[in-house]
Amino acid sequence: MAENILYYGDNLDILRRYVKDETVDLVYLDPPFNSDQNYNVLFAEHNGSRSSAQIHAFEDTWRWDMAAEEAYDEITTSTQVPQKVSVALQSFRKFLGDSDMTAYLCMMAPRLLELQRVLKTTGSIYLHCDPTASHYLKMLMDAVFGGENFLNHVIWERFNFHADAHRWGRIHDDILFYGMCQGRANYVKQRRSYEDSYIKSHFKADEKGRLYRYDNALAAGQGPARVFFGKHLEPKPGTHWRWSQENIDKLIAEGRIVLTKSGQPTVIRYLDEMLGHPIGDVWADIPEINSQARERLGYPTQKPEALLERIISASSKEGDVVLDPFCGCGTAVIAAERLKRKWIGIDITHLAITLIKHRLRDAFGEAAQFKVVGEPVSLPDAETLAAEDPYQFQWWALGLDGARPAEQKKGADKGIDGRRFFNDEAGGKTKQIVYSVKAGHLTPAYVRDLRGVVDRENAAIGVLICMEEPTQQMRAEAASVGFYDSPGWNKKYPKLQILTIAELLQGKRVECPPSRYADSTFKKAPRAKTKPRKSGHLGDVVREKEDTGEW
Repeated sequence: MAENILYYGDNLDILRRYVKDETVDLVYLDPPFNSDQNYNVLFAEHNGSRSSAQIHAFEDTWRWDMAAEEAYDEITTSTQVPQKVSVALQSFRKFLGDSDMTAYLCMMAPRLLELQRVLKTTGSIYLHCDPTASHYLKMLMDAVFGGENFLNHVIWERFNFHADAHRWGRIHDDILFYGMCQGRANYVKQRRSYEDSYIKSHFKADEKGRLYRYDNALAAGQGPARVFFGKHLEPKPGTHWRWSQENIDKLIAEGRIVLTKSGQPTVIRYLDEMLGHPIGDVWADIPEINSQARERLGYPTQKPEALLERIISASSKEGDVVLDPFCGCGTAVIAAERLKRKWIGIDITHLAITLIKHRLRDAFGEAAQFKVVGEPVSLPDAETLAAEDPYQFQWWALGLDGARPAEQKKGADKGIDGRRFFNDEAGGKTKQIVYSVKAGHLTPAYVRDLRGVVDRENAAIGVLICMEEPTQQMRAEAASVGFYDSPGWNKKYPKLQILTIAELLQGKRVECPPSRYADSTFKKAPRAKTKPRKSGHLGDVVREKEDTGEW
């Protein structure tokens, strides 16, 4: 694959239609499961409250219904599906019944099979979940990828949790790590820098001020005797000397091996030559994104970039292809772009696709080269989307002009489908643009209604986005509303504007003050750093080199 691609659509359909066999090096997925929560509130309102704009496509995904029944039948009756997968689903249904969890597992099974198909033989997959479903997903992953290819059950300690009077606080997520072929999966050991307390307690300075410590010269596994300072020394039972005789002689000549009071060899290790603590399968050094974090975008299940950078660094190299089939706000995509990997992102909502595009542009500017597949590119495409899913059409249309969905609630916000916010004077009040989207037949009443909304909300500008071409009377009525006079730019902009989908597809945009001061419609992602991420408390992550005895 030569380019980065962001797909809009159902990931099962996208995988089957677009992603070829054995073309992906690493898969990371964080499939949502919680029947009592929507995972689709992408934005906070401008005043800091949470938006209630939600993506209806996911609201009832995890319910046992006809769709779940059809997915179950497809897996359990198909001759193309491995028998273990069919047996696993049948067992789940017997044990769990026609439950939300069974529906979730029926949804996951065909997608995991497709991910197994697209992974290279040296590829890896990381499935991120919580303890609610991790044990069931582990069994399903064993059925799809083979229990022998299970490599790790990583515990990510998130720190933040709500105290519960009836049980221990929930502070961790689970990440299931599988290779396509045990022992052949791409993996580079990750390490983190030593804490100051560890350095103070384990190291001391030599006469030149260089920090060092003594380390064991033995390793597990029986081995032969070696010569140290003219004496043949046998290793302890069940161990062997770490180096060949040639390297032992070299280290002695360099003054890197000394004898303890008991006559046992020990090696001098200098801090500046050491790679750091190896990172195991409990990750307690990457905190959850808090409310003050610069990378926080308001997406409820957003994961820290450091978490994805660790996974991508460990199981891929520059130029490899990383795939996230549930990419949400796109953290895996951002991490892959920063680490110079190729990437594929898939999401079922135009709202998420819009957010990811903004995030890529904020972080990398024009350096982020990618294409989007599945979005309407013509008027017939837009008409089809409007007929199939009015909500998706509305969010896509708003995204064309950089707006985001407005909170949908009765009362004050009635008549507003989207908003944009801008600042056009230093230290001045944030101004808003309100949007109304109409896919059906137009009437002059829509212009009058929008005028009333603009007045009610004290908005700077109102925009009507429509599929049909407006009449001359409607355009005249919009023009009669007058202008917004920008104090920062000393320029007038039409207060009521009408944009057709055809015009938006041709590149026309709302006339409004440029973002000299701030366009605060979306919370901006931090600009990508040109130097490697400063680890701070995370520790510097470095690549492991094999211990060959060379120094």
